[in-house]
Amino acid sequence: MAAVVYPAVGYSACPHDCPSTCALEVELIDARTIGRVRGARDNSYTAGVLCAKVARYAERVHHPERLGQPLRRRGPRGRGRDAFVEIGWDDALDEIAEAFARAMQRHGSETLWPYHYAGTMGLLQRDSIELFRNLLKTSRQHSTFCITLADAGWIAGTGVKRGSDPRAMADSDLLVIWGGNPVYTQVNAMHHVARARRERGAKLVVVDPYRNATAQKADLHLMLRPGTDGALACAVMHQLFADDLVDREYLEAYTDVPRELESHLASRSPAWASDITGLDEDEIVEFARLYGGIKNSFLRLGYGFTRSRNGAANMHAAACLPALTGAWREPGGGALYANGGIYGIDQTVIKGLDVLDPATRVLDQSRIGDVLAGDPRDLQGGPPVTALLVQNTNPAVVAPETRKVLAGFARDDLFVCVHEQFMTETAAFADIVLPATMFLEHDDFYQAGGHTHLQVTRALIEPFAECRSNHRVLAELARRLGHSHPGFEQSPRALIDDALRRSGLPDEATLFAAHWHDCAGGFEHDNFLDGFETPDRRFHFRPDWSRVGPDYAAMPALPDYLPVMHAADDEHPFRLVAAPARQFLNTSFTETPGSRRAEARPTLLIHPADAAALGLGDGELARVGNRLADILLHAKLFDGVQRGVVVIESIWPNHAFIEGLGVNALVSAEPGPPNGGAIYHDTAVWIRTDTGGSA
Repeated sequence: MAAVVYPAVGYSACPHDCPSTCALEVELIDARTIGRVRGARDNSYTAGVLCAKVARYAERVHHPERLGQPLRRRGPRGRGRDAFVEIGWDDALDEIAEAFARAMQRHGSETLWPYHYAGTMGLLQRDSIELFRNLLKTSRQHSTFCITLADAGWIAGTGVKRGSDPRAMADSDLLVIWGGNPVYTQVNAMHHVARARRERGAKLVVVDPYRNATAQKADLHLMLRPGTDGALACAVMHQLFADDLVDREYLEAYTDVPRELESHLASRSPAWASDITGLDEDEIVEFARLYGGIKNSFLRLGYGFTRSRNGAANMHAAACLPALTGAWREPGGGALYANGGIYGIDQTVIKGLDVLDPATRVLDQSRIGDVLAGDPRDLQGGPPVTALLVQNTNPAVVAPETRKVLAGFARDDLFVCVHEQFMTETAAFADIVLPATMFLEHDDFYQAGGHTHLQVTRALIEPFAECRSNHRVLAELARRLGHSHPGFEQSPRALIDDALRRSGLPDEATLFAAHWHDCAGGFEHDNFLDGFETPDRRFHFRPDWSRVGPDYAAMPALPDYLPVMHAADDEHPFRLVAAPARQFLNTSFTETPGSRRAEARPTLLIHPADAAALGLGDGELARVGNRLADILLHAKLFDGVQRGVVVIESIWPNHAFIEGLGVNALVSAEPGPPNGGAIYHDTAVWIRTDTGGSA
């Protein structure tokens, strides 16, 4: 391979927990330094578009507070960098392996919980922790932070996690963005929306509980109460039947029980839904007639559905709409939630599926506070968790019920190793902290949720200081603990190549040279015109929820509103939405100067009438609480919500809040049916003025 001549441009893929997985062009100043990052212009989905936070990625790679050496804690837990001293890699890995071995000898292998999430979406660097779990027969993980509820609702109807090609949005005459804010969280989608509006005069409808940046661009914004999406969807379907705007030929050919559905929806009128959603009846009728009158309507469903306890039922109800109108038949029509089901990557070696013991317990990551507190239900009759290995996530901030999580991490009998890029609040509780590479410093490969491209990447710059990749650290720990496996004995490129070849895809070198590989199945397949992936090949209005998750008893037989939310009451009169901030991605980018300046500070968005009733002025301090905790932050008057609804855009670190406790302290760890899932937008709170003044 020829030597790189600097300055140069390298191709990569954004690794962060976002459906876009943007194809990137990276300015390379020298072997250790990057400049500007841009969206790849030749990629048909990214199309040169990139969010501002990733465009400034040099701020993260070259951040002065980035971790560069292994650290051993010498002071109290949770105190930050000053409580640690530097040690060598061999000493660090030896101490971790010895601590894990002692814990497992005392309590059994399930006492160790390797804990991770989507700090990187790379299929090797993210998922090799599964091989570590399976080799050692540790506790496994039910990953429930983000997509579990929405996945269940979509798959209940379609049978598979895929849908219409998102590039088809540019060929649509009506775009409906429901349960997402892509201006903040998936900017590429807005590029294709803008094309349709510019070239076709397409209409944009946004369904969301607050007037976010995407809703501000809409022709129609349906600002419903949080978690009431199922009622709105049912009322729209009621109106479609009432106005004969349904495609009965499509219904008979492609769906399971259309006549039973019509009868069921007879009582789900716009007036019924108005009482539940807080929307005007006329708004619901207007939307139904607009949707039913445009055949090539594209429904873009987002992760907002996965934030409410009834999110699976809501997602299923909304996903029924294109089946009623036959929008699936039309170029530019149909629906997309996520495309994770199109790739078929064989990760047997990477994940160690050949050594998986299905008898090992599976712990719910969202209930880490209860797990560390020793709740017998969560421990499932097994041993306490006395050792943690944390990669790619920051549970001290992102997990629900923060106070319980922090108490668990403070246990004296808990050994914690955190592999991280910065001294996060989770890392501050560790016994050993290991410095981690960033995506430009290691090899990996990526599939996308929001588009159809598979991407293979190689390291573009040398690792910072002594940073090591996830895969390397796990392999070295496994060896120290006496385990071997091909997934830890081969190089990253060899493992990627093996997985691709097993999957019938081009090899690693070919895909790296091409930058990306389009896995779209073509219009007929993507829009299920060759059948849905259910047993009878039909879309299921009456799903078999038992196929989706074990907690299915309360799920509605047909699309409906499932009233199981944490409803407002006299003690907790407000419903809280903890929505994503524009310049953060979970807790990533909260350390970069550009993102911090843009976001300013944690803020409570509250309707002026609600604020007036509380005696709360703009910029004054508000105390927000419930039975779990209370937090203190500044208020901002905002009329882009219904009365009784408040919004805190986050996830700010706990220490960014005035009293050192963040928004997820208010969020319950109670799982949503039928397959679990965190309920970050399903929170009832009280609000009081605080005498601390304003700023």
